Amino acid sequence: MKNLNLLLIFIILLSFGSCRSDSETPTEVKVDNTIKTGKLSGKVMSQNGTKPIGGASIFTFDDKYKIYYTTSDSDGNFTLEAPVGNHTIHIQTGNGSNFRTEIAATVKNNETVNLNVSQTKLNQVAKIAYLEGSFDKIEDIIQTLGYNATLITNADLANINTIAQYDIIFLNCGSRKYSTNQSLYPAIDANLAIFVANGGSIYASDWDVSYLVGGTDYTSNCSPTGGFVPDTKLCSNNTGSSGIIPATVNNAGLSTALGFNTLNIDFDLGTWQKITNYDPTYWEVLVKETSSNSPLMIRSNHFTATGVPVTPIGNAPNSTFTTVCITLPGNIQISISVPTITVPYLVALGATVGPCSGSTNSGYIYYTSFHNHATGNIGNAGVILQYVILNL
Repeated sequence: MKNLNLLLIFIILLSFGSCRSDSETPTEVKVDNTIKTGKLSGKVMSQNGTKPIGGASIFTFDDKYKIYYTTSDSDGNFTLEAPVGNHTIHIQTGNGSNFRTEIAATVKNNETVNLNVSQTKLNQVAKIAYLEGSFDKIEDIIQTLGYNATLITNADLANINTIAQYDIIFLNCGSRKYSTNQSLYPAIDANLAIFVANGGSIYASDWDVSYLVGGTDYTSNCSPTGGFVPDTKLCSNNTGSSGIIPATVNNAGLSTALGFNTLNIDFDLGTWQKITNYDPTYWEVLVKETSSNSPLMIRSNHFTATGVPVTPIGNAPNSTFTTVCITLPGNIQISISVPTITVPYLVALGATVGPCSGSTNSGYIYYTSFHNHATGNIGNAGVILQYVILNL
């Protein structure tokens, strides 16, 4: 009898267990980690709102300092995908040290917010100077974009305190006037070396390659006296002849920004500076002759010099921005300027301080064998020179 009672109790307990409902069964808790995003669209324009800017960097960061990045097309248009919320949007050209804009924008979930052109104008941060040339007027192109440049002289170049006020110096072809200013050139050579080694940038056209490598009003042979760029890095002879030269854009970023990769360049003077030898590890060729592959436009940020004093240049002493190198998905590296306060957080995520290539402290040197104001009609070369101005 006792065994029968125990059996009945066991059966009853089993029946209780089998009556538990599915709702009482423990379930796995799932967390939705999907980041909600939206889009910002707009058109990058020059400071006066008249010219679209291709190849500009547009980016922002989330609250963990992950970057969201895109670039503008040749018509200045862009669409940036970013996390939902309030963000500071950065618009920059070059590495952002000379031309940049910051705007506040709200990204809405799964929506596209259109930014107006008053918000997306690219502002000038740099202080710009130029020397008046006999053949060129880069200042006209600068002013067409709505930016400002100050006229200086060779006597100013001989004074480091004067040129150290500027971030960029444009050297128009024919500005050298060597016979008049010969006594100034030892000081000018030394000062330009200080200027570039400390982050200042220079653009020179045609005959003014002599500021870089030496010579008189122009350069007629390799290794002339003077200049500040080592003779082993560049040689240019005044042997080019007049005519229309078919050219190819040799840099993918420049080609994307321009919207074309071939053009004809009008060399309208009897002779022009032809690059006959250059160090490809020092210079990047941006535009070349299609037939001969000879460089027509080059740039470098590899300049270094021993014994050059540390000298604050332009806006650098007052800047709250720092240039960093960030690696995007696909192992694409970009040089941008970010608020200095964010640098430790970005470095913790893998960014490095300084540009992605070149010498950490060097500014850029751009040189074009073609003019920036050839007989008042430079065609597509004018768009290339707008790129030069904005990417120094």
